[in-house]
Amino acid sequence: MQKFGGTSVATPARIRRVARRVAGTRESGYDVVVVVSAMGDTTDRLVSLADRVTREPPEREMDTLLSAGETITAPLLAMALQAMGVRALSLAGWQAGIRTSRAHTRARIVDVVPTRVVEELARGNVVVVAGFQGVNEAFDVTTLGRGGSDTTAVALAAELKASLCEIYTDVPGILTADPRIVPNARCLPSISYEEMLDLASLGARVMHPRAVEIAELYNIPLHVRSSFSDEPGTLITRESKVEERNRVRAIAQEEDVAKLTVVGVPDRPGIAAAVFMPLAESGINVDVILQNVSRHGVTDLSFTVHQREAAAAEKMLKKIARDIGADGVMSDTSIAKVSVVGTGMLGQPGIAAKMFKSLADAKINIQMISTSEIRITCIIDRGSTKDAVRALHRAYELEQP
Repeated sequence: MQKFGGTSVATPARIRRVARRVAGTRESGYDVVVVVSAMGDTTDRLVSLADRVTREPPEREMDTLLSAGETITAPLLAMALQAMGVRALSLAGWQAGIRTSRAHTRARIVDVVPTRVVEELARGNVVVVAGFQGVNEAFDVTTLGRGGSDTTAVALAAELKASLCEIYTDVPGILTADPRIVPNARCLPSISYEEMLDLASLGARVMHPRAVEIAELYNIPLHVRSSFSDEPGTLITRESKVEERNRVRAIAQEEDVAKLTVVGVPDRPGIAAAVFMPLAESGINVDVILQNVSRHGVTDLSFTVHQREAAAAEKMLKKIARDIGADGVMSDTSIAKVSVVGTGMLGQPGIAAKMFKSLADAKINIQMISTSEIRITCIIDRGSTKDAVRALHRAYELEQP
């Protein structure tokens, strides 16, 4: 299984380059299924077209429109392979058996029935599948949201029992930090599913969290590589090497974050449930949560959400605050998350202290803290994000192999 992202297929020349790489894999004796994204900024251009037609495009029609990007790339790559003498055939997501939930623009894969894929492989074809898309039970085209092509590739790899799923992108692999912020960020030779899942959910955009979840569930090794070089890349598997455990592996940051605070919350049983249950029922994901010490029977309750959900969450919270007798709601959209990630690192004394001291030395104030066995996340001012990432990368000596 091979997946190529939008930058890898952005031009006809790059599509031909991808075809040569796919042909090389086929010549090595492997059956090959390829999943492709839309070319370059095609999806953004399609969104812009819809916005020029109407301010509120229906989600069903948006899915039909946006799926066109991948269904253009797939036949182009199949054509390039055929021109090289390699038997190939392109399939849309529904033809490849990608069955999804009903939710438009953010559907989840519920089943994969790759009957046509298996048949074409048996005929000796390379199968090129349009990623990011599927079909729901009403036979409407759906899209899988950001990172949907990754999810398509891993789901197909799991169903086909592929020995490996290669994810080709425009970076050499999984790096210790965003190279746009830390130019000397190092490519990790390997990383565990658990670490990669946290990095992906904390802002690292090389892999989508859902794709990593599926890979871990079915134990499909993922190999993240650059489509523009022959560098070895990063292997994502169930366990990281013993020598890499109990240490920080990478720094992640996310700036599309907002903090909401319910002020003057009555401190009594059931209040937290009254705040968070309506948000959960509306599909709003809550991340870092902090409750202040109760004074005189009231407290403040703060948490973070994705910035795109902040307005809806704030509107709901204002009603909730009135219902529970809280004083009001405050929002802050000028924050960011910065995290250090590494398997078992909280069992290693001093790792958390080093993070806090590094941020303090850089004159960066910590507003909230969240921890797990493999990560520590701090909420900081958004304007300090780059300085924080650089300071932490230096502190943990991540440029060192």
